[in-house]
Amino acid sequence: MSTTALAHRVRVLAAAGHRHDEILTPAALDFVGRLAAAFGERRRELLKERRRQALRLASGAPLDFPMVTSAVRADPTWRVAPPAPGLADRRVEITGPPERRMTVNALNSGAQVWLADFEDATSPTWDNIVSGQLNLLDAIERRIDFTSPEGKEYRLGDRDRLATIVVRPRGWHVDEEHLEFDGRPVPAALVDFGLFFFHCAQRQIDAGHGPYFYLPKLENRYEARLWNDIFVLAQELLGIPRGTVRATVLIETITAAFEMEEILHELREHSSGLNAGRWDYLFSLIKTFGHRTDFLLPDRAKVTMTAPFMRAYTELLVRTCHKRGAHAIGGMAAHVPGRDTAANEAALAKVRLDKEREAEDGFDGSWVAHPGLVSVCRDVFDGVLGARPHQIDRTRDDVEVGAADLLSVRRISGPPTPEGVRVNIAVALRYFAAWLRGQGAVALYGLMEDAATAEIARVQIWQWLRHQVIDRATVLRLLDDEVVALGAEYPWAPVDEIRALFERTALAGELPEFFTPDAYSRHLVRRTEAGA
Repeated sequence: MSTTALAHRVRVLAAAGHRHDEILTPAALDFVGRLAAAFGERRRELLKERRRQALRLASGAPLDFPMVTSAVRADPTWRVAPPAPGLADRRVEITGPPERRMTVNALNSGAQVWLADFEDATSPTWDNIVSGQLNLLDAIERRIDFTSPEGKEYRLGDRDRLATIVVRPRGWHVDEEHLEFDGRPVPAALVDFGLFFFHCAQRQIDAGHGPYFYLPKLENRYEARLWNDIFVLAQELLGIPRGTVRATVLIETITAAFEMEEILHELREHSSGLNAGRWDYLFSLIKTFGHRTDFLLPDRAKVTMTAPFMRAYTELLVRTCHKRGAHAIGGMAAHVPGRDTAANEAALAKVRLDKEREAEDGFDGSWVAHPGLVSVCRDVFDGVLGARPHQIDRTRDDVEVGAADLLSVRRISGPPTPEGVRVNIAVALRYFAAWLRGQGAVALYGLMEDAATAEIARVQIWQWLRHQVIDRATVLRLLDDEVVALGAEYPWAPVDEIRALFERTALAGELPEFFTPDAYSRHLVRRTEAGA
């Protein structure tokens, strides 16, 4: 592959950092440029279609399973690709940002899979993005061992006991403003995918696995088709056999829930299943239907996985995956073990119940956010799976889910509690503070929170205000109190910036789709340009 054909059209708009030259090589930038040239316009058109669909639904258009693809759903013959090496047994998957310490701890955790997360668990400072790529390369090359300033040693264990690496790039809605192709920011998804694929795909194959990915925030089959075409071209450019890539799609938007089979079908030669991205799913539901009173959700803590519309979503996911020979992976257990023994025991009991429900429903594995939860999740799935790697043969033909079931939110609809309002404001502010400082995974009130948490917190405030179940004066009073508390707790925090971010993304008349593009362009990019 030529290293000069497109490299001159790719510009890095940030100062060089430590070892950045090992990732941002001319050949790697050329590869990313080729992806941007081939798919940038399609991605822009798909984002326009997202906005058109959002307007249609807001105007009252019904959401249902697509009639045009009924033949795909009715055809009993097609299947996705068989499990790839290292992805047959996925009973425990641990998630976290590709920071150096997290990389070692996650790979050594005893989980079968590590989701190296450039998306919700990473604050996308340029150094975080490039350093994350370096950490993955160093881990695959087994040169990531290090000693912390406190003297603690971090060493990789035996290769055959390490978790399989699966990378989650950022979503289609995000641009990487530190990397430009032909005068436009490169789609962040292509940066994260392209740099990892270029440097690590063949290395992973040589190590007995392959280039594996999680795909976030897809809204329809066309976005899955775009990813499949990217995989085809990427494999062709690097001489890797077609079908080597595997990708698991997070079903974390309400529109994608109506196209699960179609998404698997589009990706079938590269598919490794679907995941129930529960927190972003709730965020998507509010964002899509938050203007309707019958979609008014109570406190987040009250919207459990036993809610009828959430049960419908997860059971349909298991049935869909197993019908097509794919893995179904369950949702996140976000508890962070602490020093309070009684609180830990109560939290772990809830985690165990959640994992028992998933395993009994037919899921093949589930997510945890902390190494301390790996054994709990593993024990539950061991009890159901035994020595089997999965339970794909359990097809769940008993499950029948219609559009009304997926949208039956009114059965738990209700106003928030005063404490629920306060907690949402407190969590959003604290997460914004950490994110602006460069930290994307944050322990708050005993839970490991990421961007999905802040999204739910702020859109719930917006929804409650819109339907006047809380008044603006109350929210502003609580905001004042929590800003003061934030400044005392985090004296380094730019409280004025954080408050302004909350007001723009939670209190505006029109709800911004995501908080991250606003915060990224106003704060993270500006700080990079200033050399901060």
